[in-house]
Amino acid sequence: MPGRGSAVARGGGSAVTERVFAYGATAGLLADLLFADPRRGHPVAAFGRAAGAVERVLWRDHRGWGALYTVVCAGGAAGAAALAARAVRHRPPAAAALTAAATWSVIGGTSLGREARAIGAALAAGDVEGARERLPHLCGRDPQTLDGAGIARAVVESVAENTSDAVVGALVWGAVAGPAGLAGFRAVNTLDAMVGHRSERYRRFGWASARLDDAAGWPGARLTAALAIVAGGDPRGALRAVRRDAARHPSPNAGPVEASFAGALGVRLGGTLAYGGRVEHRPVLNGGGRSVEVADIERAVRLSRRVNALALAACVTGRVVYGTLRRTAARRRNG
Repeated sequence: MPGRGSAVARGGGSAVTERVFAYGATAGLLADLLFADPRRGHPVAAFGRAAGAVERVLWRDHRGWGALYTVVCAGGAAGAAALAARAVRHRPPAAAALTAAATWSVIGGTSLGREARAIGAALAAGDVEGARERLPHLCGRDPQTLDGAGIARAVVESVAENTSDAVVGALVWGAVAGPAGLAGFRAVNTLDAMVGHRSERYRRFGWASARLDDAAGWPGARLTAALAIVAGGDPRGALRAVRRDAARHPSPNAGPVEASFAGALGVRLGGTLAYGGRVEHRPVLNGGGRSVEVADIERAVRLSRRVNALALAACVTGRVVYGTLRRTAARRRNG
C-alpha cells in the first residue's frame, strides 16, 4: 500500500505538497528573521564564485555565448535543487526541511533591513562619509556623487526594489516550483547583478541574463507593488503613483515597485543618479510627494517587512488554491 508521502511524487496531486511549501517557506522566512545571512559560506556567494569561473571559460562578446552562460549557470542551480527535491519527495518532513533551507538561502530581507538601518543611523548622526562607505553594500550607486538627501533616497529606492528581488520574487517562484524555483530565481537575479549591466564588456554577453531576470522578476514585482499599496499608509496615493508613473521607469520591474513605495510613503523617488560610471536622468515617481528624509528609511524598512509577511501568506494561499483546483478537476475527469 503506498505511503502518504507517495503523493508528493505525483507532481502536486496531494495537499501534502502544499503543506511542504507552507511549512518550509514559513520556516525559511523565520530563519532569515532570526539569523539573517551567514557571514561566511553563503550559498549565493558560492554560486557567484562558480558563475565567475564559468564566465572566464565562456565569455565572448556575443549574445549566443551569453545565453549559453545563462543556461549553464541558472539551469545548473535549478537542476541541482530539483534533484535534491526529487531525492526527498517521498519524505514530507525532509522535503519541508529542504524547502526551508532553500528559502533561507535565497532570501535576504533581514540583511536588507539591517544595511538600510545602518546607513540611516550614520546619516542621523551626521556621518555622511560613513553612510557613503556603507552604501555599496546595498546598491550600485556611485556614493561620492551623493549628499545626505541623495543617499537617503537611494536607500529607500533600494529597499523597495530589493523587497521584490530579495524576498517576494523568490517566494513566488518557490510557490510555483519548490526548491528549484527558489534556486533558479536567485541564480537568475545574481547573474543579472554580475553581467546584466550595460558596460562595454557585458552589453552583448549579459543580454540573456538581463532579459531572463526581467521575465523572472515580473510576477514578483507586480505582487510587491500590490501588497505595498495594501500595506502602506496611503493606498490611494500608492495606487495613483503606480498607475501614473510605473511605466515611465526604464526598468519594467523596478518601476511599479518603486512607484508603489513612493506613493505609500508619500515621498518623491527617481530623478538623476550616477550608476556604474554613468549619469542617468530617470523620471520622478510620485512627483507630488515630498523629498525623502532620513526617517523615511525606517518607514521603508517597516513597509518592506509588512510586504514580505503578506507575500508569504499570498504565495501559500495561491499554492493551496491551485492544488485544490487541480484535485477537483482530476476528480471530475475520473468521474
